[in-house]
Amino acid sequence: MRILLLGGIGEAVALARRLTRRHRVTYSLAGRTAGRPALDCAIRAGGFGGVDGLAAYLAADAVELLIGATHPHAARIGANAVIAARRVGVPVWAYRRPAWRAEAGDDWREWRAWVDLPELLTPFRRPFFTIGLEPLDHIAEIPADQYWLVRCLERTPPAAERLTVVTATGPFQLEAELELLRAQAVDVLIAKNSGGNAAGAKLAAARRLELPVLMQTRPVIPAADCEFATIETLAAALGC
Repeated sequence: MRILLLGGIGEAVALARRLTRRHRVTYSLAGRTAGRPALDCAIRAGGFGGVDGLAAYLAADAVELLIGATHPHAARIGANAVIAARRVGVPVWAYRRPAWRAEAGDDWREWRAWVDLPELLTPFRRPFFTIGLEPLDHIAEIPADQYWLVRCLERTPPAAERLTVVTATGPFQLEAELELLRAQAVDVLIAKNSGGNAAGAKLAAARRLELPVLMQTRPVIPAADCEFATIETLAAALGC
């Protein structure tokens, strides 16, 4: 079967390796990632040009199944995948990584968009952002009484007062997260509800230190024809 796999997360790479044993797979990598994965299948880098571009690609490449395995907060490509596949009559499946759930001792406060954050951050002085590059677009807005710590993928840190940028890629370990939070005197963690294991240690560290977490809720993405909570069940459905 000819499959287009929209990836960008670790589980997607693992899924591509399993599917490649029996199917002809093209792994599509768009956006900022930790690097080009080592795969034995075709790899396509870059976007498609929205719904129209993706639909045209599916038709031109005779794709028989589209699988979405992108980041849970990659709302645009997740929605585009469903819309484009249905436009050209290609089945669309999706790996939906289970969301994190608050545990005993957690103090989570939900938010949806950046516009919600300034008010939520008012009581704090040393926020730690783990939501990607977006905070770097707002460094001119850093209040005089706050010092921001931002962790993201590789990028030349902008010159700004009251800002430290850490470039790193998970998985992260609990002890290292505890050390970072203590060393930077962090008093609040800002995170996306990404789920998975690679970044979960920061939540355990915040729980250990009794720090509040400002948790971005997941965007709503149109339902796929079939959705799977694990890559194992998805691969098994394709005989892999």
